Amino acid sequence: MLLLDLYSGCGGAAMGYHRAGFTVVGVDINPQPDYPFEFVQADALEYLEQYGHLYDVVHASPPCQSSSALTKGTNKGREYVDLIPDTRAALARHGGKTIMENVQGSDLRRDVLLCGEMFGLQVIRHRYFEVENFTPEQPEHIAHRGRVKGYRHGVNYEGYYYAVYGDGGGKGSVSEWKQAMAIDWTDNKKSLAEAIPPAYTEYIGSLL
Repeated sequence: MLLLDLYSGCGGAAMGYHRAGFTVVGVDINPQPDYPFEFVQADALEYLEQYGHLYDVVHASPPCQSSSALTKGTNKGREYVDLIPDTRAALARHGGKTIMENVQGSDLRRDVLLCGEMFGLQVIRHRYFEVENFTPEQPEHIAHRGRVKGYRHGVNYEGYYYAVYGDGGGKGSVSEWKQAMAIDWTDNKKSLAEAIPPAYTEYIGSLL
């Protein structure tokens, strides 16, 4: 089946769907030279309106900055566009099987909540998935193994997990982030910080 990956970034979601058996085409308004599959540089919602009928499944990961904990804390006061309402409306017009993914705290239904610990990863990275026209299954939310590495309020903590975002101290190297997320095809730190682990969408893809 053919899957459209909107707001694709470097392809974390795409790789998971690929492993679940889908042929994936990514769309992002920004160049994504490390994207591992067919890629179109375009406005995601304009592309969906024009070509969405060609795809069996549509996944969308609209930018999360307006909802992220980082924006509500360190970056408080900065303005970011919330594309979730427009994306939700565009996916509804598609009418087929759709998935929208975003950060914890975003205005998404929690049809599925995934966490890195569910897949043995060294990130927590909670993500919501709002799905239409198929029935999701919520896996057990396994207890976390302690703290996230790095500085918090002037204290440097050791821990099992990496905080894959930002430039704060003690958060790990690019190679450690890649290992924690199980992403091996890009060395771009910003791309890694914005990606989701492929294990998440491999699981979602297995439900389709």
